[in-house]
Amino acid sequence: QVQLVESGGGSVQAGDSLRLSCVATGRTSSLYSMGWFRQTPGKEREFVAAINWSGGSTSYADSVKGRFTISRDNAKNTVFLQMNSLEPEDTAVYYCAAGKYTGTYSVRYEAAYWGQGAQVTVSS
Repeated sequence: QVQLVESGGGSVQAGDSLRLSCVATGRTSSLYSMGWFRQTPGKEREFVAAINWSGGSTSYADSVKGRFTISRDNAKNTVFLQMNSLEPEDTAVYYCAAGKYTGTYSVRYEAAYWGQGAQVTVSS
């Protein structure tokens, strides 16, 4: 089993930056692919970013490419989402996720574990 706990959400102005963190605990947590998703009321949860177990491969939703960066520190079992140039459209609850396998496909399409979510609000 893997447990995920997010932190770092908050309220900011358009153009500001935020960094989300997600600490994973459990067996061999450093070998899981990790990712971030987001959801707004009335909409389905959408993929934001993913990273493979080593950190050597990443993928992003088109809407955040060039603005968001996902990274991980396996020594601390932590994955980060650096969000720059935030826009009001980025307002959502952000969820950390983990896949059961090492590649980004695993977390992006078959996420097995989820955090409780962190609210990010961007005002214009």
